Amino acid sequence: MSVLRAIETRIEGLFEGVFGRAFRAHVQPVELARKLAKEMDEHRSVSVSRVYVPNEYTVYLSPGDRTQFAAYEGSLVGELQEYLVEHARREGYAMLTQPRVLLETDADLAIGEFGIAARVAQPEELAPAGVGAVRVSAPTEAPAAAFPVPPTAEAPAATVVYRPDEQPEAPPKPEPREQVTLSVDGRALPLAGDRVVIGRSRECDIRLDDGNVSRRHVELVREGPSEWVLVDLGSTNGTEVNGRKVQRRTVLDDGDRITIGSTELVFGRSRP
Repeated sequence: MSVLRAIETRIEGLFEGVFGRAFRAHVQPVELARKLAKEMDEHRSVSVSRVYVPNEYTVYLSPGDRTQFAAYEGSLVGELQEYLVEHARREGYAMLTQPRVLLETDADLAIGEFGIAARVAQPEELAPAGVGAVRVSAPTEAPAAAFPVPPTAEAPAATVVYRPDEQPEAPPKPEPREQVTLSVDGRALPLAGDRVVIGRSRECDIRLDDGNVSRRHVELVREGPSEWVLVDLGSTNGTEVNGRKVQRRTVLDDGDRITIGSTELVFGRSRP
């Protein structure tokens, strides 16, 4: 079992039994640990040869959630700090001090919601740690020219609020495209693509076995978002739409009857 998973198991063990059942509608302690690690990852600062991350994390809880943690707050803070230490070690991150986790109450949060604000705090800023906190000295620093560190404390980043079972917003579903067909002898052929050539040649998209049809007789073209146009390709015997000869091109509509040689086709479209 990995070290991180072992710490998660200990955090879960703090709230087993009756207390664990009560927490199902509240903030889950293990979720706090994982989101703290996520905030650490998202606030990295790369120097010449080190990757610095915040060392102070303020967790904002709703009054109801804070009350549920009251009996175990010190132990929970210690486990969360140890979790961040191990996560930073595994990822190779550098910090000015060991990470410090603070719990605060925010009346604007609902049960199950929590916020996290992360920042880089200078070692001299950190007051004596409370129950469950880990007190360590700052790591040995390289010369400032090689490894620059913030000369003053950073203001906390904007608080990120997590809600229970939060899911990314699903992208809008594309509107269904209309179905366009040509019916020949009662058989409907769907038109694939925006350009369809009809004729006697084997190279045509729709081949007609009719001696009065030219090798490349007509072409159906989609123009714009919704218009279909029939274009006569210089056929020998010409083309008719609804009994009228097409000079060069004509716009088609649902139910139009196209006569090519001795073959009749019916243009169909079903709008979504």
